[in-house]
Amino acid sequence: MTQDSTHTKRPEILAPAGDKSCFLAALAAGANAIYLGLKNFSARMEAENFSLLEVSRLTDLAHQEGARVYITLNTMLKKDELNQAYRLLRRLETQAGCDGIIIQDLAFITLAHEANFSGGVFLSTLANVTHPKALTLAANLGCQRVILPRELSIDEIRSMGEACPDNLDLELFVHGALCYCVSGRCYWSSYLGGKSGLRGRCVQPCRRLYQLGATAPSQKSKGREVKARYFSCQDLSIDVLAKTLLDIPHLVSWKIEGRKKGPHYVYHVVKAYAMLRDNPEDSAAKRDALDILDLALGRPSTHARFLPQKTRIPTDPSGVTASGLFIGLTQKVDNQIQLKPKIPLKPQDYLRIGSEEDKFHQTFRVTYPMPKGKVQTLNLKMTPPPAGTPVFLIDRREKELVNILRTYQQKLTNISGRETKEVNDVLKLPKGSIGKRRSDMRVLANIPNGKENRASSQHMLGLWVAPKTIQISRPVARRVFWWLPPVIWPDEEKKIQNLVHGLWQDGCRHYVCNAPWQRALFPDELPDGADLVAGPFCNLANPLSLDILKSQGFKAAFASPELGREDLLALPKASPLPLGFVISGFWPVGISRFGLLGLKTNTPFSSPKGEVFWIRDYGQNSWIYPAWPLDFKDKQAELLNAGYCFFATILENQPQNLPVANRPGHFNYDGQLI
Repeated sequence: MTQDSTHTKRPEILAPAGDKSCFLAALAAGANAIYLGLKNFSARMEAENFSLLEVSRLTDLAHQEGARVYITLNTMLKKDELNQAYRLLRRLETQAGCDGIIIQDLAFITLAHEANFSGGVFLSTLANVTHPKALTLAANLGCQRVILPRELSIDEIRSMGEACPDNLDLELFVHGALCYCVSGRCYWSSYLGGKSGLRGRCVQPCRRLYQLGATAPSQKSKGREVKARYFSCQDLSIDVLAKTLLDIPHLVSWKIEGRKKGPHYVYHVVKAYAMLRDNPEDSAAKRDALDILDLALGRPSTHARFLPQKTRIPTDPSGVTASGLFIGLTQKVDNQIQLKPKIPLKPQDYLRIGSEEDKFHQTFRVTYPMPKGKVQTLNLKMTPPPAGTPVFLIDRREKELVNILRTYQQKLTNISGRETKEVNDVLKLPKGSIGKRRSDMRVLANIPNGKENRASSQHMLGLWVAPKTIQISRPVARRVFWWLPPVIWPDEEKKIQNLVHGLWQDGCRHYVCNAPWQRALFPDELPDGADLVAGPFCNLANPLSLDILKSQGFKAAFASPELGREDLLALPKASPLPLGFVISGFWPVGISRFGLLGLKTNTPFSSPKGEVFWIRDYGQNSWIYPAWPLDFKDKQAELLNAGYCFFATILENQPQNLPVANRPGHFNYDGQLI
């Protein structure tokens, strides 16, 4: 049920649940809705997640308590996963009774319709709906809610609310972890080893130590090592500024991030934001809410870009930004590991020692009270960490909270759950169009004198839409494909639309949209001879999402370069659109709007494993590139034989001091996209 623009209802407090105890903590704290993941198709696959039987029982309990349950199915789907996802949706409808699904991949829109799913379909931040005109297209495709990016200012959030159609709701993150890169535009984990953030497998390379320069981590830079967590973000906390969100049209949900956090965090953060929502003018309630947030065991917090006049870069390279509350550094005395905690520790407190990438990383359960400031010996069972290792408090089980959870556990025990049955239905997929393409989809040779061969004649000649590039001669402008940026922010939409309008008026009819929602920047009815191509940043990996784009007037599409060989070669035979591929050039591992602290553009920096990267700014965004570009030229014949019709190279002038990387540029082609 959508909310009208008068916004007469309070926004829901939407809580995360990575396990049963967190779910019960959210209910106990008064959450209006809870989101959780299943064993498959969740963008937090490292969370504990739930079985379908557990979901049915928890959903019934939530409904008894007046709360809603949303299921995260927000991963990119591969072709061979469509039937499994369809059957899961059928079971969610008949056997779980949840209230909505959170999706990234457009295929889930079709799957939900085919499965007769009666809950809401909500577009995740990973779907990258970032500018006002995109909202109407999202509503027209049958979505009921859009989850806004975390990079928006209050003014931009308001502009999205004012542009939102009446049959669409908005949801916004108000608290929790920040990713350095824009959701849906981060390929860092995948590029380094196939564990994709778009598939819920991110290993968080942005949280690691990086070193200035292109030297190996063990070497020195000007006589000293310069290592820092340049991309590790503080936690977002809108806190007392949340009252500015109360009158924004269509903003019906305040979302808390944290499906990998414990029940202590969930309980306290839900309590705090409920107080801030319900008592916006009460200064005492605000102070109490801030005190509660201080107890929630999060990282140091930031407002990030929320206040346009006080934009903050949410990184602190010199700080400690692993998850949890920093409580001190280890000491080593007589081969014993000791800790002098900055706060009192209680029995059952759960500590993490070191960061996830450390070989000695481990967790530790406190068994007796540890006073503040008193040195304590930690009896560790795993490899002892070196002195100076940071220690974090990541969860605690106070007696009061344990008793509350026990009460809700008893309520859950009284719910039997619904009978779960396998569904064996097979989804009917759209008919593929391998080898079929319009004559005007012949892309021009990107070589002098029009010389052609089978490979070069398929190579797309394109330019990014930008004020400088559109100044080329009109005959050339009409021949090229104009590439729209991968992210368009609300305050950029009018400028980009004006540039596209000028090109359109000059007779340019060939465009590459790098988000499905950029279709809204073009006429509803496209004339003959107009070619809209869905670009590689659309993250396309299955025929159902391609079929939706075909229905919107797209004439061709790029397959996601993340895919492994088997999936890439199988996709053209099932695709209802002609397919292309980015065959070479520098592909960004991530795009960020947050800016840089401690690093400079066009200057190499190195990962803990010696992998070299560099950064370039385009408009409001920083593009992070690996030192080794994509290079599929040795795979081109194989791709052509599989049915790929055209190719593109993303050209970048690399920094002069960038070392030559002795590493193949095959992305996941030789391995597997997990």
